[in-house]
Amino acid sequence: MSGDVHVRFCERLGVQLPRATHLVVGLEHREEAERFLAELRERFAQFGLTLHPDKTRLIEFGRQADRHRRGRGDGKPETFNFLGFTHTCSKTRKGRFTVLRQTMRRRWQAKLQAVNAELRRRLHDPIPDQGAYLRSVILGHTRYYGVPRNGPSLTAFHAALGRLWRSTLMRRSQTAHVSWDRMRRLTARWLPVPHICHPYPNQRLAFFTQGKSRMR
Repeated sequence: MSGDVHVRFCERLGVQLPRATHLVVGLEHREEAERFLAELRERFAQFGLTLHPDKTRLIEFGRQADRHRRGRGDGKPETFNFLGFTHTCSKTRKGRFTVLRQTMRRRWQAKLQAVNAELRRRLHDPIPDQGAYLRSVILGHTRYYGVPRNGPSLTAFHAALGRLWRSTLMRRSQTAHVSWDRMRRLTARWLPVPHICHPYPNQRLAFFTQGKSRMR
């Protein structure tokens, strides 16, 4: 880290500081990582702060991690969660290393539970109103989680929303029945098909000048 970070704390009674955002640091060698972690703990201690013992860890991650761990008999590289994604060491179809980002299962399930509760509250709302609400849910979910190679998770979330909606419509009365044919029509009308809307970083940062020469 270059330079000092100056932090101002409010010391009045009854004032609680918000939790810090999670931090992920990538270092090439384990010795560097261990030294960085020790210095970070020491730096925090100067301000009366500590790192969460259950959420702070060193993991072997990257393009060489799989080969090194398998050579020692340690199995596959560990995964870690960050910003709602589970990050995993993976490979492309051409066998090149890549980081696979998938929606965290806990976040996925929590969102479905929240949507289910909201649908119960909107149980007797007109179908177009319910559909508009679910449309906003799927669009927001796709805009955040629509990263490369996360398509299966997006598709599964889309299907789960459709099942929740059908279950809600079936509760509207004791004789209510919604066929799967009708449900497919409602889904096609109101639930947009999710898609990958965020390109890879090298594609996002690449641009062309007026002379059509590529810059990065």
